[in-house]
Amino acid sequence: MSEMLSLEFMRNALLAAFVVGLAAPMVGIFLVQRRLSLIGDGLGHVALAGVAIGVVTQSSPVWTALLAAAAAGVTIELVRARGRTSGDVALALMFYGGIAAGVVIINKVDGAQTGNLTGYLFGAITTTTRADVIVFSVLSAVIVGVVLVLRQRLFAVAGDEEYARASGLPVLALNIVLAILTAVTVVVAMRVIGLLLISALMIIPNAAAQQVAVSFRSALWWAVGLGVLSSVGGVATSYYADTASGGTIVLLAIGVFVLATLAGWLTRVVAAARHRRAERHLHEHGSGCGHETVPHGDHVDYLHDGHRHAAHEGHYDEHAEGGVPHDHPTAPRLEGHQVHPEEASR
Repeated sequence: MSEMLSLEFMRNALLAAFVVGLAAPMVGIFLVQRRLSLIGDGLGHVALAGVAIGVVTQSSPVWTALLAAAAAGVTIELVRARGRTSGDVALALMFYGGIAAGVVIINKVDGAQTGNLTGYLFGAITTTTRADVIVFSVLSAVIVGVVLVLRQRLFAVAGDEEYARASGLPVLALNIVLAILTAVTVVVAMRVIGLLLISALMIIPNAAAQQVAVSFRSALWWAVGLGVLSSVGGVATSYYADTASGGTIVLLAIGVFVLATLAGWLTRVVAAARHRRAERHLHEHGSGCGHETVPHGDHVDYLHDGHRHAAHEGHYDEHAEGGVPHDHPTAPRLEGHQVHPEEASR
């Protein structure tokens, strides 16, 4: 570890991976809720055209890619909101249009500069400079700040646009903000993981988080933690294994998803078993039964043999010692679950 940290390019790489792992899942959680998991790929293809423009014009590829991706994201939202084109058709247009524009512009690039474009496609984190880290850190700070301020509104729109519109929220404006945040995330991550793989870091940590989280807030922080683990761990692993950093990050994220899925399944199995044991509980709890009572929301739990039991429709549910009830095996998952915007703060 000390050998790796003694190298300046690896310190830059790890810092860049950290800020990307922090920001990407915070945007991706809203894309998952809106079932737009592949929009990162579409914006990545458009950003490739922006990178090629920057190389051809000898300007900064980061900023030309950002402008191209942001313009594409805003255009898609306007077309989807104002026209008759559905979201998946608009996304397909962005996919193919971005690829076509990128191919045409890349053909104008000198052969000596084509290697730079490959780095943007698949990631070239070891070439990340201190200046790149500063730019990426600033952009990531903007992403995190906007998400934290607007997370309740973004969650409401992602969960149910009609309900959000009826509640008086500016749905179109919030969708445009999310599109711009996605574009910024794509540009921040393109040197770390590559334009062809960036969508994975926005989506897979959130998919993993949904296996173990019980609320939107916990899912957000789980996703951020798993995103940082995947990105930083992937860069470190790629250094010792001498593999491509972008692909290693994605494979590690998939491994985390598999483990989270197993953990979530085991948790639900244990919860179901505890629930069945509680249902078979023969003791009748009530005032004067001799067991300690614990207020819990709108009801009372009873401490009995190291467990907390709560009367529920003729049987007893078993609650955790910390006061948070276990998920019922048939409880709805986070994705697609319509809740009030205030749930985003819980």
